Amino acid sequence: MTPPLRTILGVAVPLALSAGAGLAARLAATSLLGHQATTELAAFALAGAVHGPVTAAVSGGLRGLTPFVAPHRDRPAAALPALRDARWLALVLGVAGAGVVLCVPLIAWAGGVPGEVTAGLGALPPLLAVHVLLLAAGGGANGTLVALGHARQVLRSSLAGAATEVVLLLALVPWLGVMGAGVALVAATAVTVVIANGRLARLTGLTGRTLWPGRPRPREILRMARVGVPMSAALVVKFAALGGAAYAAARTGADGAAAHAILVSLDGPLTLAAFTAGQAAAPEIARAVSGPGKVTASTGDRTAAARRISRAALVVAAAGALTGTVLLAFLGEEVLGLFTADGRVRAAAAGLLPLLGVFALVNGCAIVMSAALTGLRRSAWSLGAVAAGYGPLALVAAPVTAAWGLTGLWCALAACAVLVLGLQTWGFRRHSARR
Repeated sequence: MTPPLRTILGVAVPLALSAGAGLAARLAATSLLGHQATTELAAFALAGAVHGPVTAAVSGGLRGLTPFVAPHRDRPAAALPALRDARWLALVLGVAGAGVVLCVPLIAWAGGVPGEVTAGLGALPPLLAVHVLLLAAGGGANGTLVALGHARQVLRSSLAGAATEVVLLLALVPWLGVMGAGVALVAATAVTVVIANGRLARLTGLTGRTLWPGRPRPREILRMARVGVPMSAALVVKFAALGGAAYAAARTGADGAAAHAILVSLDGPLTLAAFTAGQAAAPEIARAVSGPGKVTASTGDRTAAARRISRAALVVAAAGALTGTVLLAFLGEEVLGLFTADGRVRAAAAGLLPLLGVFALVNGCAIVMSAALTGLRRSAWSLGAVAAGYGPLALVAAPVTAAWGLTGLWCALAACAVLVLGLQTWGFRRHSARR
C-alpha cells in the first residue's frame, strides 16, 4: 500500500463510519416514511430538493476553512483566527439558507408539483430551516478536527447525533409523519454541534481558548470567502440542478417522485467512500502545497505529492462506488423492499439501478476532484466546472423526463457528471502544476 493511500484510508475510515451513521439515519427516515404513505415520502423528497442545496451551501462555505487550518496541524492555536473567520461566514450563509428553506411550499407551487404532494409538507419547512441555522452555528468544528488530524474525534459527535435521530424517528414518524422526521433531524443536529465543539475545545493547544467568533476581520473573512463561497456556490448549482430533477420526477406523479427519492437516497451510500476520501485528501493536499509536512517530506515534490494524494483518493472513491453497485445488482429487490411496500415504486426504481451505479461512480470521482481543488484553494474552478456540467440540466430535466421518463432523466444526470469530472480533472492538473 502506497503512503498516500495509507494516509487517505487512515482518515477516511473513521469519517466513513461517522458519515455512515448519518446516512443510516437518513435512510431510516426514507424507509419509515415510504412504508407510512407514498405521499409522505414524496413530500419529504420535495423538501429535500431545496434543503439539500441549502445545507450543501453552508457546508461548502465551511470547507473553505480546510486549506487555512491544515498547515497549522502542529500548532492548533494558530488555526483559531481562521476558525473564527469561518464562523462569521457560516452565520451569513446559515441565515440566508434558512430563509430559502422556508420558501419550499412556494417553490413547489411555482414548480407545478401536484397538490397532494405539496399538502404533505406540513411543518417540515420551518423545522428544516432551524436545522440549517444549527448547522451554521456548528461553525465547522468537525471540519477543523479533520484538518488538524483528529478525524477519530468526529465519530463521537456523529454517532451520538445519529443515535438520537434514529430513536426519535422510530418514536415520532409513525405518529407525526414528515414533521416527526424534521423534529428528529433538528434534535440530532443540536447534539452533534454541542459535542463537536466540546471535543474541539479540549484539543491540546486550544484548551481554555474561546471558539466564539469575536470581532470580525473583514479582510481575512473575504480571503477565506474566496475559497469557501465558490465551493458553496458550486454545491448550490449542483444540488439545485438535482433538486430540479426531483421536481421533474415529481411531475410524473407520486410513484415517480417516490422512486426517484429512493434512488437519490441510495446514491448516498454509493458515494460515501468518495465523500470521506475527499475530506481526507483536501487537508493533505493543502499541507503538501503550503509547506513542509509528512507527505511533502516523503515525496520531495509538491506537485507530485498533491497528485499522488488525489489518485489515492480516487482509488478509494471508485472502489466504494463499484462495491456498492455490485451489491445492489444482487440484492436490489431486497434493498428496495426496505424503502417501500408499493410494487409500482419498487419496479420503477429497480429498472434504474444500473444508471444509478454509473452516476454514483462518476459523481464520486468528481467529489474527490472538487475536494482536491479546494486543497489547492482553487474552488472557483470547481464552480465553473459544475456550472458547465449541471447548469444545462436545469433546462432539460423537465422536457427530458416528459419525453423519456425517469430513464431519460437519469441518463441526463450521468452525462452531466461525466462532463463535470472531466473539467475538474483538467483544472486540477493545470493548477497543481502551477504550484
